[in-house]
Amino acid sequence: MLKFSRRGLLIGTAATLLFIVPGWLLDRRNDSRIFLPGEAPTHPIAIVFGAGLRRDGRPTTVLADRIAVAVELYQTGRVSRILLSGSARPDGYNEAQSMRSYAIQLGVPDEDLLVDSGGDRTFTTCTRAREIFGIDSATLVTQRYHLPRALILCDAIGIDAHGVASDLHSYRAERFWAVRESFATLRAFVDAGLARLSNLKRS
Repeated sequence: MLKFSRRGLLIGTAATLLFIVPGWLLDRRNDSRIFLPGEAPTHPIAIVFGAGLRRDGRPTTVLADRIAVAVELYQTGRVSRILLSGSARPDGYNEAQSMRSYAIQLGVPDEDLLVDSGGDRTFTTCTRAREIFGIDSATLVTQRYHLPRALILCDAIGIDAHGVASDLHSYRAERFWAVRESFATLRAFVDAGLARLSNLKRS
C-alpha cells in the first residue's frame, strides 16, 4: 500500500509538472512581448485568431473582443492591415467571414482586411500567415492566456511578433481555458519543435 502511494505520488507530481511547467516557461519567456492596446509597438499587420461564433453567426464575446482590439490598433495607427483567421465548415459556418463583417461594422475599410478561412488551429493560422500571406512581422491579438502559445508558434515559423491582450471582459469559461491551455501548450511545444526542424532542413 505504501509503495502504491509513493508511486501514485510520483506519477501525480510528474503529471502536474508536465502540465504546469511548460506554461510557466512560456509566460516567463514572453511576458515582455505582451502589451495592452495603448502601449503596443507598431507592426505592419495584426493577426486575429478565431474563437467561435454564436448560433446566429455573430462572433462570440471572446472573438468580438479580439476584433475590437485589432480595430483599435488599426485606428490608432499601430497596424495598417488586419488578418482575420478562423475555421470554416461546409454547413456555412465561417468564422473569418463573420470576423470580416464585424471589423467592417467597426469602421475598417474592406481593402485593409485579409481573410483566411483555413485557420482551424493557432499553429495553422501562424503557418498560413507566413506561407500564404507572406507575413514575417505581426502583432498577435488574442486573450492574455493564449498569447504565449501563439508567440512561440510564430517564433518557430519565422514571424517576428509581439502580442496585444484583448481581455475586455470577464469570461465564463476562463477556468476551462486554463485546463485546455495546459494540453494545448504541450502540443505547441511539439509543433514549434517540428517547425524549427523543418526550417533547418530547408536551409
